[in-house]
Amino acid sequence: MAPANATIEIPRDVLTAAKLSEDEIKVELAVHLYVGRRLSIGKACELAGLSHWQFRRILASREIPADYDVADLEVDFETLKSLGRL
Repeated sequence: MAPANATIEIPRDVLTAAKLSEDEIKVELAVHLYVGRRLSIGKACELAGLSHWQFRRILASREIPADYDVADLEVDFETLKSLGRL
């Protein structure tokens, strides 16, 4: 069973004034919530409707550092080892 979606109504004139499309407003919201540590990168990607790498490129273009710690690095090393790349 797919999770239910919530709907947020944004008046068209607000989108027009902001010069943003509906997809762009989702990206802006996702970035804002990620920067504020309200969403993980996975959930932010989901909200923005972007792949992990697309979202990271947006963060990089805005000079927003990725939230990446030692635990993430260890997981990446283990993944690389299991793939025979280390």
